[in-house]
Amino acid sequence: MNRREFLDATLALLIAPSAFAAANPSTAAQSVPRRKLGRTGEQISCVGVGGFHIGTQKEEAESIAIIRRALDNGINFLDNCWDYNGGQSEIRMGKALQDGYRSKAFLMTKIDGRDKKTAEAQISESLKRFQTDHVDLLQLHEVIHTNDPERSFAPGGVMEAMIEAKKAGKARFLGFTGHKSPAIHLKMLEAAKKHGFRFDAVQMPLNVMDAHYDSFEKRVLPVLVREGIGVLGMKPMGGNVILESKTVTAPECLRYALSLPVSVVITGMDSMERVDQALKVAREFKPLSEKEVSALLAKTEKAAKEGTFEKYKVSDRFDGTVHNPEWLGPGNAPQPPAPPQKG
Repeated sequence: MNRREFLDATLALLIAPSAFAAANPSTAAQSVPRRKLGRTGEQISCVGVGGFHIGTQKEEAESIAIIRRALDNGINFLDNCWDYNGGQSEIRMGKALQDGYRSKAFLMTKIDGRDKKTAEAQISESLKRFQTDHVDLLQLHEVIHTNDPERSFAPGGVMEAMIEAKKAGKARFLGFTGHKSPAIHLKMLEAAKKHGFRFDAVQMPLNVMDAHYDSFEKRVLPVLVREGIGVLGMKPMGGNVILESKTVTAPECLRYALSLPVSVVITGMDSMERVDQALKVAREFKPLSEKEVSALLAKTEKAAKEGTFEKYKVSDRFDGTVHNPEWLGPGNAPQPPAPPQKG
């Protein structure tokens, strides 16, 4: 897909402000733009709260206040994971969702277990932490190992647990995430197709550096758009590593990611200032022109070589299941990811 096709696909995801206001009169005035989540029929905020970051505050009350500030101001997409901060991210988010806030949120979490039994235990624990009977989107976390597609869909694998959770009403939609290799994402999509299954959403890094090196944008995004699968963009600033390149600003990073055909850009909001930054960019957002995109890519091209500012691709710094293989479940030792491909 070329830039014009990406722009057209982005515009097709946008919900007209008037349509959203008509459907949500009580919140329209303070809301942020909504986008379609693939073929699910759901409308989610174009920016979402990153789950890892809201479990890092020293005081639990601050984490709760950050989440509620986002929800009160129209951000409805909440990201999380069973393993974030030893469970504190889910526990704190669960407390924030009390007192009527659950109804404001599209709640997503992820699990690590690769076998059915481990996955079932993690799903149950997540729901208990959230103090809810279901999540809106349940995803398989860190599909970064070469054998993940095969073992996920194997008899007794994690996909059995996820599909059963959906049938039981514990999860409305199913997806997977990964930050390491476009090749493994494509292999996972092929495995799903082989088993007659279709994911509702897929999460991956989409940013100004990714476009230059082993690119999810170039290799995976067109497939998801073509198949109508919801795209969850993450790491718009690469865990803030991209900002260390001194080539782009945080707002530029968010605007670039939002200009792609994504349903939501998940970004870290570890302070009220970060929440307000995301709100400002979202509310003022207009898709970047082809000229503006070209200018940003020109500024980042040299820095992006060899994945220097995408540590999640070229190192194990972000690989939780590599450092903690027990999260995968017994007999599920991780295998190395596919080698990166330039371009």
